[in-house]
Amino acid sequence: MADKAPRAWQRMLSGRRLDLLDPSPLDVEIEDIAHGLSRVARWNGQTSGDWAFSVAQHSLVVEEIFRRLRPDATQAQCRAALLHDAPEYVVGDLITPFKASVGGGYKALEQRLLTAVHLRFSLPARLPEALSAAIKRADRAAAYLEATQLAGFGEAEAKRVFGRPRGFEALELDCIALQPWPPAEAKSRFLARFEALDGPAAEGR
Repeated sequence: MADKAPRAWQRMLSGRRLDLLDPSPLDVEIEDIAHGLSRVARWNGQTSGDWAFSVAQHSLVVEEIFRRLRPDATQAQCRAALLHDAPEYVVGDLITPFKASVGGGYKALEQRLLTAVHLRFSLPARLPEALSAAIKRADRAAAYLEATQLAGFGEAEAKRVFGRPRGFEALELDCIALQPWPPAEAKSRFLARFEALDGPAAEGR
């Protein structure tokens, strides 16, 4: 008798079973994403504060910075920024050095999950290059803020590792003060922002 194939799906609290190898948009639920991301720690938990700085809170910071970079962005583009790390509700947040050691297999898995998320929430399977670049710029700016405010980096080291965000003063990034939230608050705020960016009413704004 042939060996049984290893299980490749995860059961979510919604009851969905998400196949990591072949994820279906039909098995993606925003409640599951918000719940998972609110409990995934950035920086492997090596941040100051009473709570871990969650990927859900990071996602909100990235979306805020993205709006500052692209004040003419559509609701759908902002939704893409908010969901840029959505696969981490399944695979967790691997720090960049570890991703580099894992190699391309991880990136392919992450991309399949992100594609399923995009299709579930009416976004292109792959974002236009200019939009992806703008979201990545916002992501790196958020990482710089997190590094200097929460993760123990000095400004010189953070500038060397992440690059000081272009237009730091003009974008008023120094006004973004980070204080980690409890998971329940991070989940609630993530869902509230998603709901503001989703649906027919949002598309018209």
